Amino acid sequence: MSGNQPNRIPNFGRIGRDEPLRFTFDGKAYTGYKGDTLASALLANGVKLVGRSFKYHRPRGVFSAGVEEPNALVALREGARREPNTRATVAELFDGLVAESQNRSPNLKYDIQSLNQAIARFIPAGFYYKTFMGPFANTRLWMFFEKIIRKSAGMGTASGEADPDRYDRMHAHCDVLVIGGGAAGLSAALAAGEAGARVILVDETPRLGGRLNQDVYKIGDLSGGEWVEQTIAKLTALPTVKLLTRTTAFGYYDGNLIGAVERVSDHLPETPVHLPRQRWWRFRAKQVILATGATEQPLVFGNNDRPGIMLAGAVRAYINEYGVLPGRRAVIFTNNDDAYRTALDVINAGGAAVAVVDARKNPRSTLIDHTRGKGVTVLTGHAVVNTHGHFELQAVDVAPIDGDGAARRLDCDLLAISGGWQPNVHLSSQTGAKPVWNDKMNCFLPGTPKRPEASAGAAAGRFTLAAVLSDGHARGTQAAALTGHSLDREVRLPRVDAETPAPSEALWEAPDPATGHPKKFVDHQDDVSADDVRLAHREGYVSVEHLKRYTTLGMGTDQGKTSNITGLAIMAKLRGQPIPAVGTTTFRPPYTPIAIGAMGGTERGQHYKPRRRSPMHDWHQERGCEWIPAGLWDRPRHYPLTPNETLRQAYVRETKQTRQSVGICDVTTLGKIDIQGPDAAEFLNRVYTNGFAKLPVGKARYGLMLREDGQVYDDGTTSRLGENHYVMTTTTANAVTVMAKLEFYLQAVWPDLRVKVVSVTEQYAAIALAGPNSRKVMQKIVDIDLSDDAFPFMACGPCHAVTDAIRARLFRISFSGELAYEINVPSDYGRFVWDALMDAGAEFGIVPYGLEALGNMRIEKGHVAGAELDGRTTADDLGLGKMLSAQKPFVGKALAQRPGLTAPTRKKLVGLVPVDGKTALPNGSQIIELADRDKPRPVKMIGNVSSNGFSPELDTPIALGLLEGGLAREGDTVLVAYPLKNLYIPATVRNPHFVDPEGKRLHG
Repeated sequence: MSGNQPNRIPNFGRIGRDEPLRFTFDGKAYTGYKGDTLASALLANGVKLVGRSFKYHRPRGVFSAGVEEPNALVALREGARREPNTRATVAELFDGLVAESQNRSPNLKYDIQSLNQAIARFIPAGFYYKTFMGPFANTRLWMFFEKIIRKSAGMGTASGEADPDRYDRMHAHCDVLVIGGGAAGLSAALAAGEAGARVILVDETPRLGGRLNQDVYKIGDLSGGEWVEQTIAKLTALPTVKLLTRTTAFGYYDGNLIGAVERVSDHLPETPVHLPRQRWWRFRAKQVILATGATEQPLVFGNNDRPGIMLAGAVRAYINEYGVLPGRRAVIFTNNDDAYRTALDVINAGGAAVAVVDARKNPRSTLIDHTRGKGVTVLTGHAVVNTHGHFELQAVDVAPIDGDGAARRLDCDLLAISGGWQPNVHLSSQTGAKPVWNDKMNCFLPGTPKRPEASAGAAAGRFTLAAVLSDGHARGTQAAALTGHSLDREVRLPRVDAETPAPSEALWEAPDPATGHPKKFVDHQDDVSADDVRLAHREGYVSVEHLKRYTTLGMGTDQGKTSNITGLAIMAKLRGQPIPAVGTTTFRPPYTPIAIGAMGGTERGQHYKPRRRSPMHDWHQERGCEWIPAGLWDRPRHYPLTPNETLRQAYVRETKQTRQSVGICDVTTLGKIDIQGPDAAEFLNRVYTNGFAKLPVGKARYGLMLREDGQVYDDGTTSRLGENHYVMTTTTANAVTVMAKLEFYLQAVWPDLRVKVVSVTEQYAAIALAGPNSRKVMQKIVDIDLSDDAFPFMACGPCHAVTDAIRARLFRISFSGELAYEINVPSDYGRFVWDALMDAGAEFGIVPYGLEALGNMRIEKGHVAGAELDGRTTADDLGLGKMLSAQKPFVGKALAQRPGLTAPTRKKLVGLVPVDGKTALPNGSQIIELADRDKPRPVKMIGNVSSNGFSPELDTPIALGLLEGGLAREGDTVLVAYPLKNLYIPATVRNPHFVDPEGKRLHG
């Protein structure tokens, strides 16, 4: 053994011993080598206790050597880069790495929450669903316990700081995508690449080779590692082949799209400025080869979770790839031949193989004979039934499976277990291919492909090296041929020694020891035991999906890679059915956890939703406005005159001054779409519910759009500027989606129409002027006559603003219900024209008003907006039924006539005023009958409040809402209920047009 790393084996492994790396674990300093994982470095330093279990806080050690690790979850790095719930088995070691254990209080050795083991009988699977029912029903006690349960959830704590790292996105196309860089993947990539196909090979590990790095094999005259190096050299020399390591293919989607994440710099102390931390790949492949390998399955027996119990393949990986012997005295417990390799490797590394405990009665193979020849005791027909130790394994109890014979105790500090290998069918299953159970191999194999893909090697159930290499080559050759590439020479595969392993035999659960009934864990991460599966069966949760959710089986970060099959097998036995009849849970992306930052890529912070600013933004900022997001825009909410002026005081003041004199508002954010072409009128006639074919030039019209299902989608005005030229306005929120919908109609629905549409939202600054003095102010800066005769309500046309150099578009439209104008000028002149209007309106006391006052005035006028256009309302619900033309077709017309959308019981738009004239009616409140206030809950909800405000003209709070019966209930009193704040407010139903219902002000 080696120096201060007591478990390091001289001359073993593929690590850089000339590059020592320092790291800390729970504050204690250790040393490892370049090429180590955190797990291998900890094991090399003799650290066996690395975590505590989810629920019972039992001591746990490293269990595997890959992504299937359920136990060794740690937090890496510090500060903003702290990353919890990371598997130590795949965390590459770097100099200065800081790692901490999780789920312990106060520390790993002394964990107060391990007392949970004493009350285990009271907290079985699903206890939280039952414990707080019964006497605690209809009480708030659950809210109290919920916080405690959440705090004990067993996961690490993320940094609360912003992620400082950068992420990237890449797209790639290829003929053949090979997922997995083991023997099958390398063989497939080489075959396809030499045939001339464009090949991309991705593998989640930093070293290609898979099990060839972790097992002792000969391929021809080369060792497994030498063959890997030779094959990589050949692939690198091929110009059509790209190799990506540290890249996990996590999802298989429609169109042969594969999502993958490349960990570009996770293995470095600091991310170089020119590199991202991770890179999100989208691969489009003509053919996909899934050489994803297989995952070794554990065995279930008493106290099978102690530190020092590991998968047999993982033990070999630590010996051969990392030069670490996890224990000096090893017992191997298996139901298959493969684990015998572990006994031989332990001996070769200088350890002692105490015994191989084989569940099979009389297995025979060359490998077994070779193991016996090394002096290893082989106990067939036996099982490990219990283990001893606390922070580390000290001994195991072995007994005959049939109970015929006495148990014996074997002293050991390492138990290597193997329940066989399960092909990694996750990506295959994500395509919709249902995995198929194979009784002979006791595993699920990939089902019939649904996409242009094929599984190869161990992923397809080939478990001998010769079969893996041959299958990989065949799949690579086939994939290349399907993309039009072939090799004009015969390829001879390398010679590999033949293997004839004895058949494996299923052992889903070992028998209990002669005395006692120790816990047998199926899912190590979530502390799900075999008894928990039996409990779920007794309580009726026999569906695999119910079993999963009731017990949390397979719901951890490992997603059941070492537990699902065993859990399903135990449930199948309880149900008296074969395993395939029970089925599997749904395989969903991602295959392993991925960083949220990688999903976002470069679209984060301001790059995710860039804030859009109007040309007058700086003016608003200088006047001290309070900002509010509106879609992607920053809009002024209100302009407080003093620091103490409240929001309500400000918007009421702005509303009052606008209605009494004149107000100015920045409406640049409204969507503006330029529509031109000979068929523009016909296009609008189909898009809008009301007629636009005969709209005169120089006129605007209010229009209503429906979705295809007949619900209201958006509203706004469209103005005809020329014979074939229109400009449409949309709501701020729907500007992008309306534009996309118009483009879709023109490209996919009516491609014959000669129409072009383009968004001009950012090309024009838009300014609204409203109030009885708005004409006088606007007339000062434009060069056209604004009298009623010359420029009536709903008129539009070109003009010059301030100077002859500024060409503008003027519209006489109103959202406030007052005499109003809207002027559009090129964005570069927006601030200049705004200042000119402020100067022109100074003598009238012009006031800027924000979104709050704008919304308040539209509520006073009874205009609907986003709160009412919520995707559930029809035109008739909103009092706009007359806008549905009976003379022409339009989008949504047919489905708008469905009985459910025309039923007289639907909720309709109404106005609401509190009976006391003082109490605000909160948005989102439900409306119930006044007589139902004191009735037992639940009572019927007959409506809801959609928008509220305060009318200075009526001197009372007002609201818009949707109410069953609509205006037929005008004058009735209803109850506006807001139970969260214990508010029950009597309100009077009235017409939603609170101010100027006749519309006299609009016409000046």
